[in-house]
Amino acid sequence: MKKILPFIAFLFAAFAVFAQAEDDDGYVTAGEDDGITVTGTRETSQQMRVVEKAEIEKRGAGDLASLLQETLDIGITRYGGYGNNTEINLRGFDSERVAFLIDGVPANDALGGEFDISQIDLHSVERIEVIYGGSDTKYNVSGALGGVINIITTKEIQKGVRISGSVSNTGYLPGKNRGFDGRQKDAHYEDLIDTQNVTAGVSFGADNFSFAVNGFFNRAGNHFLFKDDITRSIKRKVYNEVYDGGAGAAFNTRLANVTRIIADAKIYYGDKNIPTSGNSSIYGIQRDFSGRENIMFDMPIIAGSEKISAEGSITHSWRNSEYELTGVSKNNIHSLAAINRWAFYVHKTLTLRSGGDWRFVALDSDSLGGRMRNEGGIYGTVEWQPAAFFMLIPSVKAAFCSDGSIPATAVPKLGLVFNVNENLTFKNNYFRSFKFPDFEDLYWAQSSDYAGNPDLKPEDGWGVDAGAAWRVKSLSLDASAFLQWTADSIHWSAGADGIWRPYNVSEAAFAGAEARISFDLPHPRFLASLRPAFSYQFMRSWLLSGGYSWKNGKRIPYQAEHTAGASLEAGWTGGQAGLSAGSLLVSAHFESRRFADTANLSKLPAYLLVNITLNQHISKSVSIFAAARNITNTRYQSFKDYPMPGFNFTLGLRVMAQAPRRQDE
Repeated sequence: MKKILPFIAFLFAAFAVFAQAEDDDGYVTAGEDDGITVTGTRETSQQMRVVEKAEIEKRGAGDLASLLQETLDIGITRYGGYGNNTEINLRGFDSERVAFLIDGVPANDALGGEFDISQIDLHSVERIEVIYGGSDTKYNVSGALGGVINIITTKEIQKGVRISGSVSNTGYLPGKNRGFDGRQKDAHYEDLIDTQNVTAGVSFGADNFSFAVNGFFNRAGNHFLFKDDITRSIKRKVYNEVYDGGAGAAFNTRLANVTRIIADAKIYYGDKNIPTSGNSSIYGIQRDFSGRENIMFDMPIIAGSEKISAEGSITHSWRNSEYELTGVSKNNIHSLAAINRWAFYVHKTLTLRSGGDWRFVALDSDSLGGRMRNEGGIYGTVEWQPAAFFMLIPSVKAAFCSDGSIPATAVPKLGLVFNVNENLTFKNNYFRSFKFPDFEDLYWAQSSDYAGNPDLKPEDGWGVDAGAAWRVKSLSLDASAFLQWTADSIHWSAGADGIWRPYNVSEAAFAGAEARISFDLPHPRFLASLRPAFSYQFMRSWLLSGGYSWKNGKRIPYQAEHTAGASLEAGWTGGQAGLSAGSLLVSAHFESRRFADTANLSKLPAYLLVNITLNQHISKSVSIFAAARNITNTRYQSFKDYPMPGFNFTLGLRVMAQAPRRQDE
């Protein structure tokens, strides 16, 4: 620990960059207080899409994965209904190879690298940033092969008292079904009230500080009808009940109207029945108890100089989990993370950025034993803008890890931005992507079935992408193309002794293009807006290991070649045709055929999901919302042998009341 303390001191001596704006000539300069890095900076050369608070509320999605699928048409791989394991895929990479952040702080589990979406209460999220591609230079975190997803819960200071809350029910169509014992069963009409969600929050804001608390609770039966591919009969999903909930508190203050301090804490508990397969009557019990405490410092002006700005954070997170089937397996994990970012505004054409991150992880596991690990890195970035229309952004990060075959390496990136005019921008990136092995891969204790591999090499690769953004009045068009290659990908397989171990066996390539367009249509006078949107992604993958080459054309499992989406939103405001403000949204999401194995023998058919969502204010503070999802009752599987729900509907009530402070207070 004595060796770690000087490094922590270094991190907090170096806070991070955030505030920047553009002067009249378009050059980057230090500017007004726009919030710390986790709540607002320019995106530089990355392709980034943002889901704002209003869109989150409008969709009324059940969890983070559903929200990203419905808003950005991101592919997901899910093992069933609410509370089940879910992978979010970016450019061919699953959740273990996507860097998840909460308020700018890495949140992937050090045990297996995954991210538990259940811990995210969407009602407390301000916005979500999705950065595509590896080697991110916005947050400079490691392990981002496919991209970065930053979930921002930090709230700006708002004066007055605000009370919010919501209740909702999700139901499934009941019907006769055949039980796991083969007998015919009558319809269970209680499936109409299958899943409930309750949220509540209160906040208070004054001139220089604010305080907020919130909580949520879910009860999900996950009792929906599905077609058993083996018996060809209709069955009812059981043994997959979920109860979970959480709470959070945040304190936000300013010192001398310059330095901003944010402290927050979150806690989560989940009790879940997890079937051993999608239609099995055998299930395990999973219990998770986790928390996170974080403090962030934002200093847009240091020592009275607008030429230097900085930020820093320190975060402690913990998770106690157990899984009970034939026996009980327990994992207790704690991590302490520190982050700093600096910015030096040398000239209106030149900004230098630097900083570092460090995370110490301690694990006590029945399967892995007692383990400790240090990981992180330091980086430097140059933003050179010799002309208003062009910016060059070279960057390099030195990443390190205390275990594994490679203790440290350099991860470079070069970004280019071309501002043709105020409406048209081109972006181009060249990068290396890199990820150290996780605890499970390295240290899983050998048994008769499984064993870790301490000789694993990190996953490594490179990539290039190019994109354009065009904005003209109400028209918005984004398009990009990408190429990425990765080597030494880690996958588990059975050896000659029958024991499953992880190996650096996979080499793969990904190439694709994506586009998204939205615009306003002429509309009747009683409508305030009528806006369609369309998106499409083509992605071709090649598995180049296990005896396969380019000629074999084998694709990566669970990655669709074609993904498309479409939506039409109609909005109305108060005073039009006697209606209060509201909106109606019709959306569709399509994914083409996918493969469930590396030999591409097991196929999952293409599917189309159509959803309708309605939001309607009935007073200034109260609104109702309703959603009908999968209205065509499409029967499909996201992960092999794990059926997904058919038609389902949600009804809910949302309350938002605010009492502003008097001006004389």
